[in-house]
Amino acid sequence: MTQTSENVTWLTQEAYNKLKAELEYLTGPARAEISAKIAAAREEGDLRENGGYHAAKEEQGKQELRVRQLTQLLENAKVGEAPAADGAVAPGMVVTIAFDGDEDDTLTFLLASREYASADIETYSPQSPLGTGVIGHKVGEDAQYELPNGKKATVKILKAEPYEG
Repeated sequence: MTQTSENVTWLTQEAYNKLKAELEYLTGPARAEISAKIAAAREEGDLRENGGYHAAKEEQGKQELRVRQLTQLLENAKVGEAPAADGAVAPGMVVTIAFDGDEDDTLTFLLASREYASADIETYSPQSPLGTGVIGHKVGEDAQYELPNGKKATVKILKAEPYEG
């Protein structure tokens, strides 16, 4: 998955299908389940001291937030277009960098939003300091990004390939 400045998100067909299925579950069976939990807790009496009711309402709020996030993400999604394999760092790519010119101290990560994160590879957001620092740079170039303490760090781009996962 990648994000561009026009707020379009690129998704593989697999990722789109997975997110669409999650949205369908949350707006169908999951909504019915949480409504039943709230109704059951409401029947227990005094709502001010009803922990089950408050827990169910909190769960409902989190669920509805996720529904809004998924709806917006899927509305802005483009399916099936991978980034170009031209050596320039872009969202949707697996990037390998070397820190401070030390080619033994490397990091390989997927440059994508958290929706596409997996246990297989570390994921950095294109909006993160490292992500914004490396986007647009080509293999062999140095890039800078800002550390939390305000100092600048320099990395060398060693590889940039479209994510195949």
